[in-house]
Amino acid sequence: MVAPILQTTSSSTIKGGNPAAQSRLSSPLQYSGSLNSFSHSDLTPVIGREYTGIQITDILKSENSDQIIQDFAVTVSQRGVVFLRNQDVTPQQMRDFGERLSHLSGCMQPSSSTLHIHPLTEESSELGDQISVISSTKQKKGGGLTHQLSDTSRFASVGWHSDISFEPVPSDYAMLKIHELPSTGGDTLWASGYEVYDRLSPAFAIFLEAVTGWKSVYVNRGFTRRINGVTKDESDVILQYLFNLVTQNHDAQVRFKWNKNDIAIWDNRSTWHTATYDYTETRTGDRVCSLGEAPYFDSLSKSRRQALGEGA
Repeated sequence: MVAPILQTTSSSTIKGGNPAAQSRLSSPLQYSGSLNSFSHSDLTPVIGREYTGIQITDILKSENSDQIIQDFAVTVSQRGVVFLRNQDVTPQQMRDFGERLSHLSGCMQPSSSTLHIHPLTEESSELGDQISVISSTKQKKGGGLTHQLSDTSRFASVGWHSDISFEPVPSDYAMLKIHELPSTGGDTLWASGYEVYDRLSPAFAIFLEAVTGWKSVYVNRGFTRRINGVTKDESDVILQYLFNLVTQNHDAQVRFKWNKNDIAIWDNRSTWHTATYDYTETRTGDRVCSLGEAPYFDSLSKSRRQALGEGA
């Protein structure tokens, strides 16, 4: 049995968010320990964990799969991104896992869909419209963004983003499986929004992430245009400072070197990620992106360092 998910009641401490996209959690989820039998290593102190000996296909068939998947959600949200090597999971199983990960973590998706349909997904795709095909070939033909030798910017750091933050119901979790990759290059980096928050002075605007109850920074260089309530000049200065915290702090980042059939699962509410376009060979993969709740601020929430009892 998994922990009960209760309907969240309104609170005078909560500001912002979207009434149509709220978490169903009355308190942060607690880790039950169902993943303790699997070996893992934390790749940096603040973000990234790699498990060995786990197959998503086995989790989906397990008698206590709900509990394991819920603990997976807690772990992904706390560590930002989790890596699994050499997975034999199919696109349909990725969809199933993504839906259950979102549902069991307490997210309340719209009734029409639990997974995001990206506007660039090809119609009548053989994988279905809820699977985004990541393809270097399509990117070269104008089907995506690349930053190497760009006529817009030669800074690779302009690629940092979180997925679909432009949507009224943004993403909670995403998972990517790479099944064709270059002999070298093509790494992906993630950065921790929790750690970026912990480096801010208290006056900066912050948001709560429901699964952990930890404060994070929720901005997206590609889509965040203006902070309400301040002048345009002030907004530009604040946003640039936040973007710099993400891109210029390598100790708040983790870099993952892919092997064939590896999977990364991350929390879009509390991380950013960026691809590395340093290769010329083919690189392809499949991505599933579930819908979560809109970000909001809770004045009673804690930062990651506060919650873990670490020094600020």
